[in-house]
Order: sequence, then structure tokens, then C-alpha cells
Amino acid sequence: MPPVKLNILQSAERQITATFDPHVVGDVNEAQVKVAKFGEVFDWHAHEQEDEAFFVLKGQIAIDFRDGTVELGEGDFMVVPKTVEHRPRSLTKEPVVVMFEPKTTLNTGDADSALTVSDLKHLTA
Repeated sequence: MPPVKLNILQSAERQITATFDPHVVGDVNEAQVKVAKFGEVFDWHAHEQEDEAFFVLKGQIAIDFRDGTVELGEGDFMVVPKTVEHRPRSLTKEPVVVMFEPKTTLNTGDADSALTVSDLKHLTA
């Protein structure tokens, strides 16, 4: 039986009801592919042991750094190196963003807040 195909954008639109609530798309070796709708503003945080990659499927986001901001639109990709403090936020209504990171990575990194999600849901077809 072949692996299951998943349209990430369609599934995210149907199943993700809250912003900054990452869902697992799939496991790849020791990493996870996650998807989330971004909201107005997130916590400042860093990931001490892991890089974090962002790929924008729909809409536009900004990732703030202490020394500037990078804006990403549909099809844009960026890696935030480990230890770099950052804060993602939406520039359009509920953009859909795919993230690539180790399975052990918490969405808020070294910050513990109401936005921390430790029990991830899985996106389904």
C-alpha cells in the first residue's frame, strides 16, 4: 500500500481553527514537518539546540529579530539558526506556514507561555 498523500493547505484550512497551534504533517527521520496558521504576534524566543525553518504556503508573515525584520510571502523560505532570538507574526489574515524542526522542538523554544503547545495534533487527509 503506498503512503498517504496530503494536501497541506486544504487540510490546514479545514482542521486548524486557532492561530499558533502547530499540527504535525509528518515525521521525517528525527524531524517533524509542522503547519500552523500564524496570528498577530508571537512570543520572543530562541531554540538553543535546533535550527527552525519556515516555508510560507499562503499569505505573508514577518519574523522579527532584535536587529531587524524579515518579511516572507507565499513560496518564501528561511532558516532561523539555533540560539537566534526571534518572534514570528502575521502580515495577512491567518497565513499558513510550514515549519521543519526536530521532533523535540517546542513552538515557543525557551519561552514558556500560554502559546506553548506540547501535545501536538496531527493533520489528516
